Amino acid sequence: MSTLSLWTRRDPFTEFDALVRTAFGPAQGRPAGFTPAAEVTRDGDDAVVRVELPGLDVEKDVTVEVDRGRLVVRGERRDTRTAEQGGRSLREVRYGSFQRSFRLPGHVTADAVSAAYDAGVLTVRVAGAHAGTDARRIAVTSGPAAVTGPADERPADQAA
Repeated sequence: MSTLSLWTRRDPFTEFDALVRTAFGPAQGRPAGFTPAAEVTRDGDDAVVRVELPGLDVEKDVTVEVDRGRLVVRGERRDTRTAEQGGRSLREVRYGSFQRSFRLPGHVTADAVSAAYDAGVLTVRVAGAHAGTDARRIAVTSGPAAVTGPADERPADQAA
């Protein structure tokens, strides 16, 4: 016969701590705020970055900058809504900061970047980001590999 215990006595503070960690996760390493969805596409030689930021006042709450070879979009969402339902007041507050960054090719400067906001989507165009990045096919030959470089770098048996 086996016995199954449904109740175990533990310290109530340990129980509470376990409950909080299960519900909210550990406090360390959790990102603050939110992370907006982003899409990066190619339009000819330009890169186009679209970031979903519905309901934001982009002139006040969003910045777009080029910093150390990265395109950085950051801002803060502050949204408060109040509604009356059945004689009760309901207030909802959503807030938090965000930051998205995208690596840029070395030749891109801040002058090549433009941004526009329409219908909740921030569109950032990086002119010429893909210029000169077309793939080049390299010919493959058959036979022994050719050794290139100064004669002193070649193995002794291949030196001329």
